[in-house]
Amino acid sequence: MLATSMTSWLSVNQLLLTIAGFLSLFIFFASILSLPWLVSKIPEDYFLKETSRFIFWRNQFPYIWPLIIIIKNAIGVLMLISGLVMLVTPGQGILTIFIGMIMLDYPKKSMIEKKIILNKSVLPKLNWLRHKVNKNPIINPDNRKN
Repeated sequence: MLATSMTSWLSVNQLLLTIAGFLSLFIFFASILSLPWLVSKIPEDYFLKETSRFIFWRNQFPYIWPLIIIIKNAIGVLMLISGLVMLVTPGQGILTIFIGMIMLDYPKKSMIEKKIILNKSVLPKLNWLRHKVNKNPIINPDNRKN
């Protein structure tokens, strides 16, 4: 019974599944190709700063700053949801979730980011990618060896 209903659902939604497959494949390759560029855009002292990283933007554009925050958080939520979907479909799910977390504003954000970045398998890989695009390594906030 279940197999029959599943088979009929699959045949009825074949176009939707094909589109989802191609979209997942596109996101997979886009995330792989954009990874070095995205990692190179993280300032080397990003994890040393405790204050807001967007003071320049807030001062330069005080009237549209609330709109910028809304758009930035909307993109962050979209990346977070996409990353969760990519955990079960082809794509860079963990990386996309991490980038979504960087874009979002939430309590204890700096503490969570530092905990992730200080993982002994994460920071060396990020710095390896930065080296490939001729960027200085990300400074370790704990001054431990990378």
